Amino acid sequence: MTTAGFDITKSETIIYEKRDRVAWITLNRAERMNALGRELSQAKSRALRDATNDGDILVVVITGAGGRAFSAGADLRERAESIDRAPGEAAPPREEPFGELDTPLPLIAAIDGYALGGGLELGLRCDIRIATEASRLGLPEVRRGSLAAYGCIMLNRMIPVGESKLIQLTGAPVSARRAYEIGLIQAVVPNREALMAEAERIANEIKLSAPSSVAAVKRICDIGRNVPPEYAEALANLESRASGREDYNEGAKAFAEKRTPNWAPRKVWGSKVGSRG
Repeated sequence: MTTAGFDITKSETIIYEKRDRVAWITLNRAERMNALGRELSQAKSRALRDATNDGDILVVVITGAGGRAFSAGADLRERAESIDRAPGEAAPPREEPFGELDTPLPLIAAIDGYALGGGLELGLRCDIRIATEASRLGLPEVRRGSLAAYGCIMLNRMIPVGESKLIQLTGAPVSARRAYEIGLIQAVVPNREALMAEAERIANEIKLSAPSSVAAVKRICDIGRNVPPEYAEALANLESRASGREDYNEGAKAFAEKRTPNWAPRKVWGSKVGSRG
């Protein structure tokens, strides 16, 4: 295991670990319930950028420190301080909190405690969500005179619309068990130890697959669910041709020879997450 905290992220608000081709990104503001302030959001972006541009990494797990919260969402204290800024005082630069999640790597959200507002939206941006029994998930923005941005748009596409409206119109959190029943999360486990074990188990299952196929499936699922089926099929055909036959042939040979496949190295997008150069 290698650990890169302060050196890579330039902030103690993130703990970044690399272990067996999996990157573990831990939101590390337990005293503020891992609220998504500017510093943490920027450090998270740098950590995910490092993972994406590291060809050895195949899966990313995102979790929160402390056990009380995955993330309680936006840092409202920080927002209030911004409102009270003296006239003429320049506002600190604002960073898009979730744009950096445009990555070919599978993202697993390991939720322990509250995932509220932007914290739940962070989970929604991930590909797979698992949670402990004690977790609570919700979008309380309406109780703060606001509304969820990404959550308002995407939650309807991920769970039945009635369930989405119930969560958003009331602002009340739902239990992990209820979230599992409506398909919002994919597994409920007893405690944090079991959560980390389940995240690792899922990551290890993904690691058995060809990286090129995993990246293609993620793109097809993310784009295809928002377009008519015939367009999604065309995209799938394009992705299949773009992936080439190297892993396809290796998969067939490994099956016939009853051995573990030797997949081609994962392609790295470029110097910046979101750039496919």
